[in-house]
Amino acid sequence: MIPAKIDPMSMSMIRDKEVDSIVDWFDQHKQSFYILGWSYLKNQQQIEELFYESIIKLTKELPKCNREISFEMWVTFIFLHTCRELSHKRSLQALEESKFIKALDQLKDHEREAVVLTYVIGISLEEAAQLLQISMGTLKEFLFSGIQSLRKDMGLGSSFDGCKEYHTYYIDYLERTLERSKKIDFEMHIYHCQDCQEDLGAFQDAMLNLTEMMGNFHVPADFMGNVKDRLAEMEMQKEQKNKKRKRMGYIFAGVFALLIGIGVFTGSFTNLYYTWTEEDQQLRAFLKHGLGERLNLEAESNGIKIKLKSVVADDIQTLVFYEIEDTDKENQYMLNYDDGVFAENKHEIMSREISPTYYPPDLKSDLNNKANNVYHGKLSLLPIKADNETIKLKITKLQRLIRDPSRQNSPLAYESMAYEAGEWNFEIPVTKHPSLEYELDEKIEVEGIPVRFDKLTIAPTATTLNYSYIYDLPEKRIHGLDFDYLQVNNKKVEADKYNSYGYYENNNWLSYGIYFEPLFVEKPKVINIKFLSVELAVEEPKTIELDASNEYPQSFEYLGSTLSIDKVEVGQPTHVVISNHEIENRKYQSLDFNIMGEDESLISSRDFDSEGVLIDKNGIEYDIYTNPYVYEEIEQPRYFFTVQSIALHSHDSEEAVIPERLEIKGYSTTKYLDDVVKIPLK
Repeated sequence: MIPAKIDPMSMSMIRDKEVDSIVDWFDQHKQSFYILGWSYLKNQQQIEELFYESIIKLTKELPKCNREISFEMWVTFIFLHTCRELSHKRSLQALEESKFIKALDQLKDHEREAVVLTYVIGISLEEAAQLLQISMGTLKEFLFSGIQSLRKDMGLGSSFDGCKEYHTYYIDYLERTLERSKKIDFEMHIYHCQDCQEDLGAFQDAMLNLTEMMGNFHVPADFMGNVKDRLAEMEMQKEQKNKKRKRMGYIFAGVFALLIGIGVFTGSFTNLYYTWTEEDQQLRAFLKHGLGERLNLEAESNGIKIKLKSVVADDIQTLVFYEIEDTDKENQYMLNYDDGVFAENKHEIMSREISPTYYPPDLKSDLNNKANNVYHGKLSLLPIKADNETIKLKITKLQRLIRDPSRQNSPLAYESMAYEAGEWNFEIPVTKHPSLEYELDEKIEVEGIPVRFDKLTIAPTATTLNYSYIYDLPEKRIHGLDFDYLQVNNKKVEADKYNSYGYYENNNWLSYGIYFEPLFVEKPKVINIKFLSVELAVEEPKTIELDASNEYPQSFEYLGSTLSIDKVEVGQPTHVVISNHEIENRKYQSLDFNIMGEDESLISSRDFDSEGVLIDKNGIEYDIYTNPYVYEEIEQPRYFFTVQSIALHSHDSEEAVIPERLEIKGYSTTKYLDDVVKIPLK
């Protein structure tokens, strides 16, 4: 009996249930994906990082996915690529040496991938072959050899006496996909062939044992809780970072919407008029170039009035400028796409190749401080497919902004948020403005790693740059590449460090897209791209023998720094703590390490913890526990771990884990860059 396949869930259903359903879906299927992640990493901290990064990538990539593809297929595609990205070299650190894990660990890499995708994740043979980019015949060969290896390890016989010419039938026969003529031929053969009967039976038993052992495998109880905590922390930090950087953008949007709404602007005004009426350079550029269709659409529900004043559409997004007025109370509200705000006809008229941009609230602008019951903002919707469409926008929930007076000098203009339900409906006529696209073919090296520039898009609402880098290198890998600005025709636009998108290619190239501020240029000839920094993961192995009977602390050298093993404490659990409080001239920010036990079979799980300090580009330290914590005002901050600890939990409450050695695999670091790349446009 073959394990049952996961019930298919369409991509459109997931989109309609909002992004939170991705986390819930992973929670429901964590066991099979935990096993897939383990087959690459075998370290709980790294597997938590794998789930975290996969969820982040899925939320960014979901809008561009073909709606016909199954959600399981898309998740597995992203998850598998993230596995390979995080582990160019499989770890030797075991989470739990169960019989199930030991059996899978004996397989070759291609056999393990085929078996886990098909019989653990539960996707179809066709989907597994597509994900692994191999033929169906090759997939079945890998499955056959993998099951035969498992059969041997499970003690189900080491000799394979079945007739070799029928081995290729086993997988399809047990999957019940063998074509009728071959099925009849095979059943007639095994009826008369005792060797094939026994061989097929042992092969099927191995598959059943694999399913049974998977059912007995247990994911650590706190695993998904740790992942959810990291996601919640990331969302909070993202909102904090965006407030400072987007403040001026909201002033631009509010004034622009106000001018369009009262009908003041026409294309016949001179530059002097723009200078007199609008100080914001970005908004002035919109007005001067005739961008922004006048709407003056209005709807009211429960005493709250929403006005849609203007819309600017291109291939990047559909940007809507709005005003919300609370006519009964002194509240301010904003719109948040996918949180009570959605286009009812988005499947028919909108493109999903790129996600909408998130614009956080700005309560420090003069425009939003004129009245306590009025808020001016802008909303990013998906781009439309055709040149002209009518968007049916339905709003059922508004986000109420609650000011925190103690944080008026901080990017945290509000402490918490509440919501107001209602129903506001609009039909928005939209005309899409053209974009300029330039295919690029420029290759450079960053810290010795190949980086390629692929495409530049200059659209009215934003400028985007697609770039790629090799990610599967043995000694050094890029984990993040930050840009400073892009310059065209002597005009510089800053990079948006908090909105990006990613896509994947073959041949070990990982590709991303970065947003820049809008450019309004004609016939650009050359672009200049300035880097800011690069995050690197570097392999630099070192092993330190541990002896719990020794006195601690003890010190050792690593990369020119002196590290201290502060504590080796055997118990339930066993604790090991290492530290390095000297930050100046230190090569690494954090260590990729593990503690190996004297008897690895005792270890049920490992818990990691850390402390650290934030350092800016000039070497100034910042207290991360200061409240409010103004991250945006720190110049190119880097986080240095000062203490890293690990707790080793034992299966046996009567026997503690004895630590044997500290294994450092490598380290992570951020390097500042000043490189400027000049690329001619064709």
